[in-house]
Amino acid sequence: MRSVRHLLNYKDIYDTEGSEKLFVDSMRENCKFQYDNCEDYKKILDGMNFSPDSVTDIDSVYKIPFLPTLFFKTHRISSMKNSKFLYKATSSGTGGKFSEISFDIGSLWSAMIMSLRVLKYWKIISPVPCNYIVFGYQPKKQNRTAVSKTAFLTTLLAPALHRTYALKFNDGKYEPDLEAVLKAVQKYSKKKVPVRFMGFPSYTFFVMQMMEERGISVKLPKNSKIMLAGGWKQFYKEAVEKNVFYKLAKDTLGVEEENIVEYYGAVEHPILYTDCPNHHFHVPVFSRVVIRDVNTFEPLPNGSIGLVNLITPLFKATPLLSVMPDDLGILHDGCKCGCGINSPYLEIIGRVGLKDIKTCAAGAADLLDKSTLNKVIEGGNK
Repeated sequence: MRSVRHLLNYKDIYDTEGSEKLFVDSMRENCKFQYDNCEDYKKILDGMNFSPDSVTDIDSVYKIPFLPTLFFKTHRISSMKNSKFLYKATSSGTGGKFSEISFDIGSLWSAMIMSLRVLKYWKIISPVPCNYIVFGYQPKKQNRTAVSKTAFLTTLLAPALHRTYALKFNDGKYEPDLEAVLKAVQKYSKKKVPVRFMGFPSYTFFVMQMMEERGISVKLPKNSKIMLAGGWKQFYKEAVEKNVFYKLAKDTLGVEEENIVEYYGAVEHPILYTDCPNHHFHVPVFSRVVIRDVNTFEPLPNGSIGLVNLITPLFKATPLLSVMPDDLGILHDGCKCGCGINSPYLEIIGRVGLKDIKTCAAGAADLLDKSTLNKVIEGGNK
């Protein structure tokens, strides 16, 4: 897709205003591709009386029927033959259900270029070796979750001397080993190379809390970082305000707020959102975010709270053009941040129950006949 290639190379990754026409062209190209190559997606668009040719401006992009992430958790849908898939990623699962998203070589290339440009912009890539504390899953062949693969790939952004994992695989299941993590923190703090924390904020917080309760504090080497991703998941009740987290990090680890970085994304929307120095998720040129009314699904003005709708044209193998996770959020004007980036920024307020998200497609699955549904499900189980 020609426009997508130009979008990937756009000079300023946060110039959403200047890249608008290119983004619209990329969305139209991808929408046509999905319509022509994915019979299930074609049925959904036809059922909504939506034509890819109608994508002519940013407002029409927002009219592309969105698919809730719940749809991907119950159906396997793709726009290419299985022989073209190089990689499949799964979500962590909700209620025992998980999304399985397929990627061809072009989609993987797009994801890599996009991620490297974002990480280079925020100076996360470094040639300096470091020790890693990974608050995530110890790699195992049978673990295909995107969060585990992303955590490991992040340890390649600076050469890894050692990796210590918080979630270790024992007797066929993952179990947290925070005592081992605490020992590693104390050991690494005595070395001269930086330490990078990576993974779930919940387990990161639990270890810092353990240190505070036991009266343990260390001073991690210069340029150490805490990189957070994956959200609080099942520990949402234990989630704390960011200022509380930052203070605890300084008190127990000696890590200042400016060295704490947070990421946002989803397996169904593999765009890397990295927070700015003011800890806001600015929207890059590779995507757009719409906040929708919880009852009408109409787009809301910036500053309003509603359902988050994530949009991107980067991926071909699976129709991920417009998806709706189970997040409530607010889109703010970029100029209100103060960091110098003018693209809008997304604030995540919380999560809503998946059963409460009723897509305007009347449940995309309802637009597929029974035989097609069986084909999709059976194809995903092969």
